[in-house]
Amino acid sequence: MVRSIKSAKKIKRKSKVSGIGDGSSSSIPSMAAKVWQPGVDKLEEGEELECDPSTYNSLHAFHIGWPCLSFDIVRDKLGLVRTEFPQTMYFVAGTQAEKASWNSIGIFKMSNITGKRRDLVPSEPAAGNSDMESDNSDSDEDDEDEELGGSGSPSLQLRKVTHEGCVNRIRAMAQNPHICASWADNGYVQVWDFSSHLNALAESETQGAQGALSVFNQAPLVKFEHKDEGYAIDWNPIVPGRLVSGDCKNCIYLWEPTSDEAWNVDTQPFIGHTASVEDLQWSPTEPHVFASCSVDGTIAIWDARLGKSAAASFKAHNADVNVISWNRLASCMLASGSDDGTFSIRDLRLLKEGDSVVAHFEYHKHPITSIEWSPHEASTLAVSSSDNQLTIWDLSLEKDDEEEAEFRAKTKEQVNAPEDLPPQLLFIHQGQKDLKEIHWHSQIPGMIVSTAADGFNILMPSNIQTTLPSDGA
Repeated sequence: MVRSIKSAKKIKRKSKVSGIGDGSSSSIPSMAAKVWQPGVDKLEEGEELECDPSTYNSLHAFHIGWPCLSFDIVRDKLGLVRTEFPQTMYFVAGTQAEKASWNSIGIFKMSNITGKRRDLVPSEPAAGNSDMESDNSDSDEDDEDEELGGSGSPSLQLRKVTHEGCVNRIRAMAQNPHICASWADNGYVQVWDFSSHLNALAESETQGAQGALSVFNQAPLVKFEHKDEGYAIDWNPIVPGRLVSGDCKNCIYLWEPTSDEAWNVDTQPFIGHTASVEDLQWSPTEPHVFASCSVDGTIAIWDARLGKSAAASFKAHNADVNVISWNRLASCMLASGSDDGTFSIRDLRLLKEGDSVVAHFEYHKHPITSIEWSPHEASTLAVSSSDNQLTIWDLSLEKDDEEEAEFRAKTKEQVNAPEDLPPQLLFIHQGQKDLKEIHWHSQIPGMIVSTAADGFNILMPSNIQTTLPSDGA
């Protein structure tokens, strides 16, 4: 149930981001390479972990002022499958400011996101500085990247809308991306129309984020008060405008659109959990079915056509269930992450048989803060934890001794990889403090964005490039 960002301070400069990708670390040239295990290995006095840029196709860091507990990637019209750098992205994010009146929702555009393609086994060692410096917007650029996907730093353009109270969670509607819903820590769920801001960002090529920016006062389209604050909210992927919101008083409310700018909220809530509702996910295939998870350790499946009681409920973890993700490419699969650091994968077709767990991982030792299936690979998901790690998993992978031997031969070095790492663990990203939320970009295969107390990271691991479509896709 770890959610708030404690002792929030406005970020003035982020001096260094250190990260570990693909389990790699810097090493003394005369010694065999050794995989550094987060949470297991200890740094000696004077030692410092540094990012290995060769493990990323793209890696950038930025912030918009106050820390953001939640954000969402806004679907754009720049192409359904984009594989060429430089890239452009649109986001919405809500702040966690020191005073309630200082909060806002940021609508922003990040352009000139540079990157490059690399082979899984580089033909020669990567050169250049491995540190990633960041002010308002920086990257792991080097001069050699110009012909491989742009040059220079990304450009951040930002517009702010006042928001009463901290933003616990924010979500953009997939079908109408200018419509966003926000959860406030004062108990209100609000729906906003950000079309004017997104249009202004789309038309502007020069307006920057640096300097004093005006904050727009804008009224929400609708404002609904729960009996307590909450974090759970999700737009229906099938029916535009249909929404569910859940609060810390165990109540879940259904929102039905009556027009493009109006909603009817059913004042009779769905009741079934005995503690705070932490997350909600609509089924990707059934327009009336959604799942919820709770501090009570359970996951419930609901069908809005069958009344206000759960259609199914089961014990999912031995601690709070913080987050869930419904696989949109394999709709029988539901992932969940817990306060005890574990996450599980369930096949919902096996619920009636009792044990629906098809995979369970105990790699993380601190609470899971976010979990999300890849929108492009049915077996791949990303997980973030309070241990300051963002991990990527491919459930289709199995240990292959022959393949590992072949890899070592190609790299021409002895890689002392720990034996107890799960074979499904594809990538480890570090460098952010107090990781809170992660999202895959649905239009840029392999791209992930994460938010933490010290800002945002945009990353594309190089070892998942084999899942990308060909350049002609």
